This record gives sequence, C-alpha cells and structure tokens, in this order.
Amino acid sequence: MMHDMTYYSWLHENKAMNETKANAMIVRLLSVGFPEKGLTKTVKEGEIIALCLKAKEIFLSQSSLIEIDPPVRVCGDTHGQYGDLLRLFSRGGFPPTSNYLFLGDYVDRGRQNLETICLLFCYKVKFPNNFFLLRGNHECSNVNRVYGFYEECNRRYQSPRMWQAFQDTFQCMPLCALVGERILCMHGGISPDLKSLQQLRQIPRPCDASTPSLEMDLLWADPVVGLTGFQANMRGASYGFGPDILATMCKTLNIDLVGCQVLAINNVSFV
Repeated sequence: MMHDMTYYSWLHENKAMNETKANAMIVRLLSVGFPEKGLTKTVKEGEIIALCLKAKEIFLSQSSLIEIDPPVRVCGDTHGQYGDLLRLFSRGGFPPTSNYLFLGDYVDRGRQNLETICLLFCYKVKFPNNFFLLRGNHECSNVNRVYGFYEECNRRYQSPRMWQAFQDTFQCMPLCALVGERILCMHGGISPDLKSLQQLRQIPRPCDASTPSLEMDLLWADPVVGLTGFQANMRGASYGFGPDILATMCKTLNIDLVGCQVLAINNVSFV
C-alpha cells in the first residue's frame, strides 16, 4: 500500500476531482437505492478521497466567514439521513435552483453518512458560489470517531484512510456565515471571545477546535432560555448563553439575528 501522503499526491495528479466528475458522481448518488446502484458498487474509494481533496481546496479558497446575499435556504442537521436530505432538495429545489446554507452535522447517527456528505461535497464542488457548508461539532474527529462515521467508513470501504481524508477536509470548512449583512449563522453559538466580524474572517484553517477557544464556541455553544450571561455548557464543552448576551452581541456586531442549529432552523428561506 502506498504511504498516505504519496497516495494523496498520486490522487491529485491522476484522479483530480472537477465539476464534470462531480456531476457524474451526483448522478450515481441520486441513483442509490436502485438495484445494483448502491454506493460501494458505483463509487470508488479513490473518487471519494479525490472529492474530499477538491472540497478542501474550495473551502480554503473562500473566507472563514462566508458572506451571502439572500435569498438562501438555511438548513440544520442532516446526520446521515440521506432520504431526508433528498426530500429537502425535492421540496426546496435541487441546486442550483435554490441557494443553500447548511449549518453542519452532516455525519454520525444516521445510516447513510457517506451518501449524505458525498452529495453535499459534490454540490459544493459543482456550485461553489451558491452552495455553502458550515462545519458542525460532528465534523470533529474526536466526535465522529465515536458516533458512527468512522465505523461506517471502515464497514463499507475498509478505509481508515478515507475517514482521515474527510477529517482533513472538515478542518478546513468555514465556521460561520453572514446572510444579507444582518443574520449571523453558525452551528453552535456565540462566544465570550467574539468581538467583531473581522475576527471571524480571520479564523485560521485548518482548525482543530478541540480545546477551549472561539472556534470551539462557534461549534458547541448553546442558547438557553431563562439563562443570564454565560455559564458552563451542560454538554461539557463551551458555554450556554442567555438572551441578554444575544442582545448585546447583536448590537456589538451590528446584526439583527443569530441563526444556529439548536434553534431548529430548517429549510427556511430568508428574503
């Protein structure tokens, strides 16, 4: 077996993902469920790793704070629920009919993590400027190593290497987005370390986000009704924050709303 770095270099040179190849993979992914059209029968390990490498390249070419003009459909957790993802596109319009912003947590818990994340990455490659994916806390290796994604990569492709390629890409995903200059979106919530939007634009990537930091808060912080100020998060990572903190932060950042997956924003169109 090739050393991983040698393998990735070979992959870059010989199987580089592009819009045409992403489109062909989309066709195969949308056929999953038909006889002899299962993922492992139609999509090879090398193609998935090439997809990860291309998605990583695109994520790093864009800002850590994605700035989007409305209209855009904002979607919460998918967690490997591939059927739900397809129903969402069926109702809201398959890309590029509608613009999309997903708030993270694409893997773990569900039964079709690979189909879900591969389709999303394919659309990112094909439509990089109107299809946006933020990172969630399940796009962290210490989480998806435990809650199902690692097991699925090994069970279906016998490929820890493929799982690692996803981790390398996840670490390069943006952590937040600004919609119409007035709505700040992230997977988790706001941070006591957050002082300006420029600070979000300057978040370095790749980013591990496994230790207390602004980055961890953007992935893990929770809004809590009835809470005053910041308090330790009951989940053991980051903070819970109350309405008073939210109001102060909106004023500080000159925004109107904060959108996060905890508030169950799902398939909402901002116009």
